[in-house]
Amino acid sequence: MTTAPGTPLQGLRVLDLATLFAGPLAATMLGDFGAEVIKVEHPTRPDPSRGHGPAKDGVGLWWKLLGRNKRTVTLDLSTPGGRATLLRLATTADVIIENFRPGTLEKWQLGWDELSSANPRLVLTRVTAFGQFGPYSHRPGFGTLAEAMSGFASITGEPEGPPTLPPFGLADSIAALATAYAVMTALTARTATDRGQVVDMAIIEPILTVLGPQPLWYDQLGYVQPRTGNRSRNNAPRNTYRTADGCWLAVSTSAQSIAERVMHLVGRPELIDEPWFATGSGRAENADVLDEAVGGWIARHTRDDAMAAFEKAEAAIAPIYDIRDVMEDPQYQALDTVTEVPDPELGPLRMQNVLFRLSDTPGAIRWAGRPHGADTDAVLTELGLSQADITALRTQGAV
Repeated sequence: MTTAPGTPLQGLRVLDLATLFAGPLAATMLGDFGAEVIKVEHPTRPDPSRGHGPAKDGVGLWWKLLGRNKRTVTLDLSTPGGRATLLRLATTADVIIENFRPGTLEKWQLGWDELSSANPRLVLTRVTAFGQFGPYSHRPGFGTLAEAMSGFASITGEPEGPPTLPPFGLADSIAALATAYAVMTALTARTATDRGQVVDMAIIEPILTVLGPQPLWYDQLGYVQPRTGNRSRNNAPRNTYRTADGCWLAVSTSAQSIAERVMHLVGRPELIDEPWFATGSGRAENADVLDEAVGGWIARHTRDDAMAAFEKAEAAIAPIYDIRDVMEDPQYQALDTVTEVPDPELGPLRMQNVLFRLSDTPGAIRWAGRPHGADTDAVLTELGLSQADITALRTQGAV
């Protein structure tokens, strides 16, 4: 199990010291495109994702996704043997991804000074809730806090309802994407300087970026975006609508031409001549009228008939899916978005494929998440440790 030949990140070695979830997911994304990812877990306290969510035959399924394309080793970094072994691993690595509270690596004498001394070309990627400095930097935190503090929860939900948190790791996932991008940016800089650097990723920041121009609106206009449910303050009609056969459809009309097509389709072309219809914000202010027109039409049609009519009119519409629909959808099937992966523990598994397609150097899922510490002896042997050395480390509790 080494780097995948012919992949864009072939030859890149990443040490994944992180847990739950942004850091490990960033490492997964790098591994999907050929990086050799070595997952370092505590000998007796494995990554908690192994126990998150449903399991099959005692094997956590979330880990099968998050741990794919990673070799797994165990090290107790707080022990002298664990520290020495990590420093030795660091001399062979390009990237370390960690998410300990600021100061933890330094307490173990594994901070930037020690790591960069061992390997000046190393990129140390530090993923925390609040970043490495500032008044909150030492607080514990998870993606939920970022979803709350970024303004996301404030604008999510019905106008008269409570702020709403997402039922999945949204902030962590956005931070993972940003972290993978940051790592590649730092590695690109290294080609010019021949030196690594520290990446400081605060989970509270990427989600704020993807929320759009809220800071700019507030700075220039004092405008605070409210909760609007499924509606948008920028255009209408934009909502979910129930069909005659009890299904739900989502309609979006961000473009003026599509909004006009929808009005013709639902039999309300006179609304196009209203002065307010000419802008997205004007339509949003009259969303009640537009929702009544679109919702009333969709309520008289089945899902398939409504979908066919919208597609014929070249208007944007999509069904509201649950995961059963996703797995059966022909477009997802054509893209191989959910692909099958063989696994020695559980047999064939279906999971999300790599994030994007490259025409010449595609990524691949080479294996699903492996058992805790499965590759410890192999990785340490490759590092030059003898079996006696490994046994001694194990006796000390360092591995």
